[in-house]
Amino acid sequence: MKGPDIREIRALRDTLGDEVLTTPVVRCAALEAAVGGNTAVQAKLEFLQRTGTFKARGALATLHGLTIAQRAAGVTAVSAGNHAIATAYAAQSTGSSARVVMTRTANPSRIAACQSFGAEVVLADDVHDAFRVAQRIQDDEGRYLVHPFDGPAVALGTGTVGLEITAQCDAFDTLIVPVGGGGLIAGIANAVKQVMPGVEIIGVEPEGADTMHRSRVAGTPQAIDQVRTIADSLGAPFAMPYSFALCEQHVDRLVMVDDLQLRRAMGFLFRGMKIAVEPACAASTAALLGPLREELAGRRVVLVMCGSNIDWATFEKQAILDDDR
Repeated sequence: MKGPDIREIRALRDTLGDEVLTTPVVRCAALEAAVGGNTAVQAKLEFLQRTGTFKARGALATLHGLTIAQRAAGVTAVSAGNHAIATAYAAQSTGSSARVVMTRTANPSRIAACQSFGAEVVLADDVHDAFRVAQRIQDDEGRYLVHPFDGPAVALGTGTVGLEITAQCDAFDTLIVPVGGGGLIAGIANAVKQVMPGVEIIGVEPEGADTMHRSRVAGTPQAIDQVRTIADSLGAPFAMPYSFALCEQHVDRLVMVDDLQLRRAMGFLFRGMKIAVEPACAASTAALLGPLREELAGRRVVLVMCGSNIDWATFEKQAILDDDR
């Protein structure tokens, strides 16, 4: 399968303009000190993106690709929070309307963020039920489903993250990206490999939502019965053909981290970089501090830090804030 061409990705980035930010890449001295081995570490701070995550890019790419009639009919989305917020923002930005489906366990701050962009929020019992509700909204109201992680538009949008990284980082050996449904890493990997084919791209999944690991073993997109991780933003219940195919083509390998490693990484980032991020955002850090630490020694590493939609009460409960390593 051929993903979006780098020229298409550049054209989209020009089209989006100030609707998305060119988020910064920074040197991570605290991580370099912790990892040791002369490893050079930079991070793409995509959690500073509009709506607090990379999701705005894919949602905007989708909305900009719709016809005038489709935008007039409105859109829907399924999400634990971040994609719903991004879809609400993209709808408002392009003159459409959004009716988004979230689970009842969604953080109230994320629900409020959706509503702040003018979206109507519908609550479902769990993520599987949420997809069924969204299908009914499509059937009954004619709204377009903005998929959270699959399809050419998503890869086109997330490809702009990869495009920016190649422009911001002169040379690097390894790129580490969190994996949920695979839309982020599929788009990034497709873009980066076109510009810097020698870069190793590693995906990080939480143990309690290992759909991409299972899919790679099986050779086809697989599903899980239940998401069992604090990283709800990475809790895709299944993989899908388009993003899976791009990952198979461009992602070199996957690693897994557990919730304890995620919680420790959240605490580390707070102490070392003074940032409070959600568990999904800490996945790339957890991988570097954990399973990848020794083998990446001496390499030039870039981490993608993907989202920060978390309130302090939840962060304080989830992160290990005292340095008990």
